[in-house]
Amino acid sequence: MIELAIAVLALLIWIGMLVVRGGFWLARERDTCDLPPEPTDWPDVVAVVPARDEADVIARAIGSLAAQDYPGRFGIILVDDSSSDGTADVARQAARDAGGHPLEIVTGQPLPSGWTGKLWAVSQGVAAAGGGPHYLWLTDADIAHAPDTLRSLVARAEAGGLVLTSLMAKLRCDTFAERALIPAFVFFFQMLYPFARVNRPGRMAAAAGGCMLARRDALERAGGIAAIRGALIDDCTFGALMKREGPIWLGLTDRSRSIRPYDGWGEIAAMISRSAYAQLGYSPWALLGTLIGMALVYLAPPVLAFAGGYPLIWGMALAAWVLMTIAFQPMLRFYHRSPLWGIALPLIAAFYAGCTFLSAWQHWRGRGGMWKGRAQAARAGG
Repeated sequence: MIELAIAVLALLIWIGMLVVRGGFWLARERDTCDLPPEPTDWPDVVAVVPARDEADVIARAIGSLAAQDYPGRFGIILVDDSSSDGTADVARQAARDAGGHPLEIVTGQPLPSGWTGKLWAVSQGVAAAGGGPHYLWLTDADIAHAPDTLRSLVARAEAGGLVLTSLMAKLRCDTFAERALIPAFVFFFQMLYPFARVNRPGRMAAAAGGCMLARRDALERAGGIAAIRGALIDDCTFGALMKREGPIWLGLTDRSRSIRPYDGWGEIAAMISRSAYAQLGYSPWALLGTLIGMALVYLAPPVLAFAGGYPLIWGMALAAWVLMTIAFQPMLRFYHRSPLWGIALPLIAAFYAGCTFLSAWQHWRGRGGMWKGRAQAARAGG
């Protein structure tokens, strides 16, 4: 029977993912675990922050950087990417108010062909930093860091000889839409890129763009930011680039937090659809396979469980649903959400599947990767 085959396959997939997928669902890789000793000498660091029309969030982000309690030499470069809302002025005032580490503001140059806007801004910031810093801290304009974030990053990087140390910033989870959808965003990311595998030698590589501490000399050997100039999913592409130069590390954190609000379902859908089709290599066949796979893995178990029918089919479908609910629990605990959200994972996955199709539709219409008025996927995807 077709229903029995689907139920068996869905159950086997979930058993396999929980057992052999690097323990992604356990969410064990955190910056509070296996803390290394602090180095004797603290290397020079420069933070690079690309910003385009970020006046609503830039003050907290720059203020948190200026207030870092880092013992070594540390400076901040903000690249103002043609902002029209006074982003640079707000950032300058925030740095003055914090009264800590110095801020330099670089006026961004016009976007050349073949580059995404963010990476072009980052490349200008890296160039402005010059050859002095040992590390470049690449962070976003909507991320606020605890005062000891840089200190923790450098200690881990120095102890492990890492060329890239990255933290998955904790996303805002206040509104109903955020509570329903944001923990799953990180859950699905870890499913694609199990952090334990990322942190071991091998081909698996990823990073989280909101907080990346990169060795400057390793980045230069890899070809610099220009080597990934057209990447829409720039953080994971950057992780792969850097892992060719040495070990990398990626973990969850409470130290770095996203302060960008996603108040409604539409805003979250836009965030997901911005890069979902790029993740699939802009392939219609990969899109079709992904949608079929998500229907099999997430939707088929509850549908078959509610449909009744033979006890064997019902039991296997229910078991698969229970396993996905269990798998979601560590991430729900990390975000301090009710465990009952685990039961709703099939509906949440259906929303993400819809956003994936929306991403492809936007790309086909020449509006893929839309961010701050730029349709970047059309450029990045060819």
